[in-house]
Amino acid sequence: MGRSVTMEDQVRLSAVRLTFCRAIALLALMGLLVTAGCAGKVPSQPPRPGDKRPATQRPYTVLGKTYHPVDSAHGFRESGYASWYGPNFHGKRTSNGEVYDMDQMTAAHKTLPMNTFVEVTNLDNQSKAVVRINDRGPFVDGRIIDLSRAAARQLGVYGPGTAKVEVVALGFKKEGRPISDQPSDYTPAASYRTGPFTVQVGAFVSESNAWRLAASLRPTWGQVAVVRYDRGDQVFHRVRVGKVNDLDEAKALQEKLRQAGFSQAFAVGW
Repeated sequence: MGRSVTMEDQVRLSAVRLTFCRAIALLALMGLLVTAGCAGKVPSQPPRPGDKRPATQRPYTVLGKTYHPVDSAHGFRESGYASWYGPNFHGKRTSNGEVYDMDQMTAAHKTLPMNTFVEVTNLDNQSKAVVRINDRGPFVDGRIIDLSRAAARQLGVYGPGTAKVEVVALGFKKEGRPISDQPSDYTPAASYRTGPFTVQVGAFVSESNAWRLAASLRPTWGQVAVVRYDRGDQVFHRVRVGKVNDLDEAKALQEKLRQAGFSQAFAVGW
């Protein structure tokens, strides 16, 4: 069994989350982040225009390590140590913007999509609990999920502080209460790999320059569009190539364009 949650752990985690809470507040003032919690982590870089993913699905960096949230929870299963967090964070914002309530059946995970329901099994005593992911963490080596106090009590993790567990993703819970004595019904977790997507190769203040580049691209690349974007302080004309429905296709097209000399080409939502 892993070691219990110590006062040193709690102080260190509190410091990490407080630091990022301040960073989030600063970014919010700059208009770079729409929604985030004080327990949440700032993406490692501002989203590119057209990025369809919510802030909680973008890469973020904590203590020098970058994490990449998964596109879909479908088929997700992992084993490792669970811990729990409570009083130091109760009443504060979680990464998805909720107010953390340690007496609700929730948990923090480093990469699963927000609001995914998972079944957690304590491998020491075979107790099971279903929790909803609404936060990021834990950022302690060797731990894969941070449970609320309520979930920790149900699983028998509250006393020892940690336990070896298995985490299995269930999906998103459907609206409405389940029929008595029947299991809850879950919908598959959303995938951010579904398009349509395109690849942006340039952005120009001069509309004529944008159309000139588009015209030169069409004989080789086929579908090319010029999209007007008003940033508020300036208008840009974005040149975009292709239209595909799968993220892998978009990334493949992105690489072809880069190899053709468009080194700054990147895939975006249509």
